[in-house]
Amino acid sequence: MDIVSFREYCLSKKGVTESFPFDNQALVFKVMGKMFALTNVDLFSSINLKCDPERAVELRDLYEGISPGYHMNKKHWNTVSTQAALPDSLVLELTDHSYDLVVAKLPKALKKELSEL
Repeated sequence: MDIVSFREYCLSKKGVTESFPFDNQALVFKVMGKMFALTNVDLFSSINLKCDPERAVELRDLYEGISPGYHMNKKHWNTVSTQAALPDSLVLELTDHSYDLVVAKLPKALKKELSEL
């Protein structure tokens, strides 16, 4: 997977925006203003994705290319290496999982707004 494909996939999801809130390399994807993915746009060597805490630990045990979230809350975020031998389908599934977790925690008003997009 490359940065263009990943970006297009994220932006195809309902209510998603992209920005560079930290610097001109850290590309952040948000749904209704809440972050669900973060990557270095220049290197694209890894992606930080939100994850259910129990599943996060299981994934780290199963895959060498998944580790606790770099510069993130290690309980709720994983860093997924794009250089590891992980199938693209897994990376996209974990992206969906991250998006879904964030959407589930949105206030009712934002969920309603998202459903109307």
